[in-house]
Amino acid sequence: MIGVNDDFKGQIPRGFVVLKAGVSAEPAAVAAELVQLIRDQIGPVAALRRVDVVVALPKTRSGKILRKTMRGIADGQDERVPSTIEDPAVLEALRPVLADGG
Repeated sequence: MIGVNDDFKGQIPRGFVVLKAGVSAEPAAVAAELVQLIRDQIGPVAALRRVDVVVALPKTRSGKILRKTMRGIADGQDERVPSTIEDPAVLEALRPVLADGG
């Protein structure tokens, strides 16, 4: 989960999920179920409306998710690939999803 810029609210949450190997669930159904679960558990104030099912998340070699880098790309900034990234191809594959603020 990252916070992305929103003209009205300042920032809104945006979720990303990686399905376990062998799971054949429809990504749109998983995303809708997660949005509803957050709404039921936390309430509508959480304002989570978008969850993207992705193949992988960009991580450092120590396993930390590069949320700051993801947030920058989602906000339209030209983020460089950090030197501590485990697999730069994961971030490059995720750029179009992050840039699609839809």
